Formats: sequence, structure tokens, C-alpha cells
Amino acid sequence: MDKSLIGDKGERNIHTDDGFVRVRGAREHNLKDVSLEIPRNALVVFTGVSGSGKSSLAFGTLYAEAQRRYLESVSPYARRLFHQMAVPEVDSIEGLPPAVALQQQRGSPTTRSSVGSVTTLSNLLRMLYSRAGDYPQHQPLLYAESFSPNTPEGACPNCHGIGRVHAIDERSLVPDDTLTIRERAIAAWPSAWQGQNLRDVLVTLGYDVDRPWRELPKKDRDWILFTDEQPTVPVYAGYTPAETRRALKRKEEPSYQGTFTGARKYVLQTFATTQSAMMKRRVAQFLSSSNCPVCKGKRLKPEPLSVTFAGMDIAEVSRLPLNQLRLLLGGYLDKKRNQFVGHPEKALVVQRITEDMSARLEVLLDLGLGYLTPERSTPTLSPGELQRLRLATQVRSNLFGVVYVLDEPSAGLHPADTEALLRALDRLKSAGNSLFVVEHELDVVRHADWIVDVGPDAGAQGGRIMYSGPLAGLKDVEASRTRPYLCGQHESVARAPRNPRGWLKLRGVTRNNLNRLDTEIPLGVFTSVTGISGSGKSSLISQFLVDAVGDELGHRKEAGDEDDKLEASVETLGGEIAEGLDDIKRLVVVDQKPIGRTPRSNLATYTGLLDHVRKIFASTKQARARRYDAGRFSFNVAKGRCETCQGEGFVCVELLFLPSVYAPCPTCKGARYNAKTLEVKIRNKSIADVLALTVDEAFEFFSSEDFLRRCLGVLRDVGLGYVRLGQSATELSGGEAQRVKLATELQRAQRGQTLYVLDEPTTGLHPSDVTKLMRQLHGLVEAGNTVIVVEHDMTVAAASDWIIDIGPGAGDEGGRIVASGTPSQVAKKSRSRTANYLAAVL
Repeated sequence: MDKSLIGDKGERNIHTDDGFVRVRGAREHNLKDVSLEIPRNALVVFTGVSGSGKSSLAFGTLYAEAQRRYLESVSPYARRLFHQMAVPEVDSIEGLPPAVALQQQRGSPTTRSSVGSVTTLSNLLRMLYSRAGDYPQHQPLLYAESFSPNTPEGACPNCHGIGRVHAIDERSLVPDDTLTIRERAIAAWPSAWQGQNLRDVLVTLGYDVDRPWRELPKKDRDWILFTDEQPTVPVYAGYTPAETRRALKRKEEPSYQGTFTGARKYVLQTFATTQSAMMKRRVAQFLSSSNCPVCKGKRLKPEPLSVTFAGMDIAEVSRLPLNQLRLLLGGYLDKKRNQFVGHPEKALVVQRITEDMSARLEVLLDLGLGYLTPERSTPTLSPGELQRLRLATQVRSNLFGVVYVLDEPSAGLHPADTEALLRALDRLKSAGNSLFVVEHELDVVRHADWIVDVGPDAGAQGGRIMYSGPLAGLKDVEASRTRPYLCGQHESVARAPRNPRGWLKLRGVTRNNLNRLDTEIPLGVFTSVTGISGSGKSSLISQFLVDAVGDELGHRKEAGDEDDKLEASVETLGGEIAEGLDDIKRLVVVDQKPIGRTPRSNLATYTGLLDHVRKIFASTKQARARRYDAGRFSFNVAKGRCETCQGEGFVCVELLFLPSVYAPCPTCKGARYNAKTLEVKIRNKSIADVLALTVDEAFEFFSSEDFLRRCLGVLRDVGLGYVRLGQSATELSGGEAQRVKLATELQRAQRGQTLYVLDEPTTGLHPSDVTKLMRQLHGLVEAGNTVIVVEHDMTVAAASDWIIDIGPGAGDEGGRIVASGTPSQVAKKSRSRTANYLAAVL
């Protein structure tokens, strides 16, 4: 026998593969030295309350280790193309195959990314047009790049391949031309001192600022608004025009020298350079966006647009829903076979490409995405839609022996679409792959071959394996938070519906797939808007209703990415609120957009908690003796922060031929503050220690501080007890960001008559956390407000006072009110795709 195979104790030291992944001593984040075995070639679901440690195990440990091992096997030259991988906190993992992660997208993808680019359909379409399109006579063959709006070869030179141009005209800059310049006719100019300065400069330049704008000569109006000149002239603050003229003649000493900036230049400069979201939002309203006049919004040069396939140019084909594109490709081959006689090469190209596209489209249609178009921009997709697109690409890839790690693939899915998702997961499994899925949706949990329940609670109270095994065994685990919901032992959600105090009547709503839709939304109650993915729920509520009520109340929509908003603008073609607006005094939209774009923004800064914590530190005896004010305890201010990392907590390390890595700051060890600031403590905790506390821990620590306890209590009530106070905004999921916004709103005094609009607030929530959230939302209704949620969770719909069900299908097959009424009434409507699932919960 080969002695090298014998270990110290004489056993054969050969790894026996019995089809399990073995984890020993996992300590990533809150995991408590966890060891377990998970089967391969199975659908394994990781459950547990939000923050219990599911993702730390599935993504932070298993996926991170699989990825690290793969990267260790490639050459250093290839490795530099990847981000450096941290080594997960785990003693050993055996039997782990290579892994692919499909996570929820955090942050905004670029507007130039589309459904077609994510699924590679766009690449195939470009190849099809390049090699098999119908060209005009004498036009040379174009390469595939020429059919892409994202390349210099293809992009329309006028709009740079965006399809829209941003214009600034006199009407937007001067909304009321009866006002004088002194009365702020030029609304685009800043309102404070800077605006006054520009008006004073015009007085020095000899323009009449006291004559109504419409009476000024056109030459003067055009120069003031559109000039690129920036003359610097003496300014006499507080002088009348006559006094200014005299002062100039006498060459008096001016108050200061002022520089002029035209209104258009000011708007464009501010939009391009400001770091303030508020300023960007303010100037964005003076930019009007319209289709590019050269390419008519098609984004391409004339040459590629002159090539057709099935009688359409590539832009027209890219605007077809995927289900129509599938029909077009199937029908085209049948009709055109005779035309390819004598062109065997062209026939082969068309056949290969259309067969590949059809197979890809088949998977997308099966996942319920047939209503999307290839040109649809990815920022307009929900996280669930984006993850399903990437899942479809994997199903099509025909890989074998891979672990797919998925992050809540059912997010944003109607129960009917979840069935299609499970079929796709089964296809991946039957192809010889393993599926590790982090999931809260009970239908997915019930479908699993193996359950790993992590808990029992969140943060420090979690991180233990409550159960690992087939589903049936979970019913014996008393401490599991998931067990009561799977075994039907939780409290019933059904309740007697409240009576509306009035109705919001919407008439003739025409937007996306809604066509002259009429509906009525009850006021003073809790309404759920349901329907399958893509049926038109968000178009009606999150877009039309929010815009219409916001316009009426004089609200500006909350900032998204203004560039995205202008480039992916949606036009409402019709619709009005005919009745009921008198009963709404305020609008609050709680969406899933990030609460901040930089790691400097965090839970404590967004909610205002940090301001109070800093004041408490500044009021300590030690801080007063050193004359430290509250500003000293901000990591954004030079006097208190660590200067090595500028308050970031980490530094970038350049590694020559390897990619740069981010490491904890060597000076402050990630604390963000300088040593002197960290010497000030409350009950042995520095400001950095307090920011490292979870909401639950801070609730106990600040038990004597009424304001902080109230704020932290609300954060716990919406299921965020496990989040650290200093957790970076960029690390929060969309659902977590939404609950931070909701908690911030709940802290405010309730005035009643507020309309709250929430888009899928249960995303990423365990059923026990959904119960907590519903308690808060019902509290808002009890306080005299109206709550409308766009939601797929049937327990939420069942606990509503009223349901509006949109459908019956998605895209062109949706956009109609299928059912409207109390939950028990909607559950009996045979036309509704929601009815059966709702009836099962009721």
C-alpha cells in the first residue's frame, strides 16, 4: 500500500465523497462557530428571521469560500482582473463545488444596460441584423457593433446613443413672464444671496430689472438666459438702478466685483457638478427631455436603421415584448425558407441565431417575463425581475455540477409567478446542480429538499443552526421562528374590514399598459394592490397616483438618480383624480431606493439618531473639560475624524500588478475617529463603539434617554433590530432601506389625512417580521391616515380592508381592474389570478 495515503493513526487519508458539503466552525458576522452538513444536487433553503445569519452562511461563508478557491487556482495575471477576496471566518469546508451567486442588485445599474444586454438577446439580434438583415442596395455590410447604441460605430451622434435630448427653453426658465427680474422672474436662478448678486450684476450692466419680463426686448431676454459670456463688473449692493448709474459715472468704490452667469449655463453647470441631491433636484425641473430629433428616439445612426429583418429595423424589434418576439422568430423562418435558396450561408446564420434566441426566450417566458421588451432599461426593473433575468441566463447555460447561491429569488413575485420560478430551479437541479437559496417565501420553503433554519432571533441573538434536514423534521423544533408559519400555528390574519371615509376617484389613466383605466381607492383604510408581475400595479400606484397627488399638493418627487429619471422618463398620456383630493393633506412615498449613495451615509445619520448621540457625548464632563462640541463627534469633520482615512474607516492599498484592496485604516483600525475623540466615553463606550451597536443593543444601552429609546423602538418595530447604527447605507438591501424610511416617518407626530404609498414593503422579511410591520401600518390607519401597498404577499392582502386586483395577465394582457372589494369578496372572483392564493390564506 502507498504509505502516503496513511494518516497519523493509520487510517486511509482519502476524502470520501458522499454527496454532502461539510462546514466546520463558521464564524462569519454573527455565526456562532457553526458546523453542519448540506446535501449537494438538492434544493437547500436557508430560512430564519431577517438578520439571523442566513446570508452570512450562504453568501458570506459558502459562496465566498467557493469563489476564493476558484480564484486561488487561476494565474496571478488573471487574478488581478478580479476584486481581492476576503477569506471567510471558517475552520473548514469539504465537498464544495464551484459556485455562482445570483444576488439582489443593490444600487442602480446603468441606464445603458437593458433586458437585452442582461440576457444577451441584444448581442444575438445585432448579429442577426449584421449577417442576415435586408440591406438597401449598394450599402456595405455592417459589423454587429454598428447596431449597438453603446458604441461609437452605432450611436446617434446627436444624442450620443441615449435617444433623448435635454433642452432648456425660455418657458421653463421663466414660468411667469408677468414678473420683473427683481420679482424673480428667472425661477431657475438661485433664490438666496447668489440670485440677488446676479440681479445686481444685471443692474450694473444696464438691464432693466423692474420691467415685466415679457416687455423686455427679445435680444436682452436671450442674452440674460442663454449667453455663455461671464463678465465681471462692480456691484453696488442696496443701490437703486439710478444710484448705480451715478456711482459708475463717479467711479465710486464698489461693494465687491460680481460675475454674471446666464440662466442656462447656471442650470447645466449645477446639474453636472453639484454634490447636493437637493440642488440637483431643484435644477432638474428646468431641463425638459424629449426624443432626439435626428434618430427619433431610436438611438442609432441612419445606416444601421436602414437595415431590416422581417420588415422592421432593430430598434422596432427591440421594442417588441419578448412573447411577441418569440412568435415573430418562429413565423419568420417558416415563411422565408424559399427566399434562402442560393444563399445557404445566410440560411444557416438565420437558423442558428433564431434557434438560440428562441430557446433563450422560452426560458424567459416560462419565468413570467414575456411582457418585458429587450430595450427596457434595467433601472426601471424591480430587483426580482432583474434576478429572474439572470437566472434565465443560467438555466440556458447548461452548466453541470455547480452550486447556485440565490438571494430571495421570489422577491417581487406573485404566487402564480413563484410556480414558474420553482420550475426553473427544478430544471437547474435536474441538470446536476446544487441550489442554495436564502428565502422567506413559504411556497419556496415547502418545495425544498432540505431546510437550514438559522436563528432563533436576529443579530447577537441569532447565528445558530436551529435545524438542518428535510422539511418534515422542522415541526419538532419548538424554538424555530419559521415553524409556526409552515405548520399553520401562527395567529390568523383575517380581520373585519374597516369602512372607508371617502373615495379617491381616478379617471382615464393612460400610462405604460394602462389604457383609459377608471378606479376608486378608499380613503382612511388599508388597501392592497395585487396582480401578477408586470400587470400594471406600479404604473397605477407608484407612478400615476404618486405623481398626480404630488402635483396637486405641490410636492416634488423624492430624488432618484436624476440622470436616470430624465433618460428613462415615462409619459402619462392621460388621467386625472376626479374626486377625493380634499381629504389628503400630505403624501409620503416609502420606496426601496437607497437611503444614501456613499459609505458615509448610514442608519444613524439618516434617521437623525447620530445628532442626539453626538450631543450626549459633547455633554459629558470629559468633553466639556476639553471644550469638545457635538461637531467633534462627527466623522465628517476634520477636528474629530481620523486624518489617515479621512473618516472613511478604511484605506486603499495599491498592489502593483494586483488590483487595489481596501483594508481597515492602520491608524484608527476602522473606528473612523482620531485617538483624542475616542478617549471620551459614556459607560466605557466611545462614539465608535456606539456606532458598532445593533439597534437592539443600543435600545438597552440608551434605556434612560427617552428620545433615543423612542427612535430605536420604532426601528425595532419594523424589524430592523439587527442592523448596526453605523451600518453603511450602501450595505442595506432595498427592503431594509425602505423600512429605515418608514421608521423615520413613524417617529414623526401623526397628523392624520396623510396618504402613505409603499411598494412591496415585505421584500426580504421573514413572516414573523411581516407581522411586526403590519402592526405599524395598521397603526398609521388608526391614526386617521390612508395606506396603499403594492404587494404580492397574500398574508398582507388578506389582512387589508380593501383589495384592487390588476391583470389578468402581464404587459398587454394586463392593465385592467379584474377585481375590487374586501379580501373575502376578491377571493371569490374567478377571473382573478390572485383569488385562489388569497382564498388559501383566508
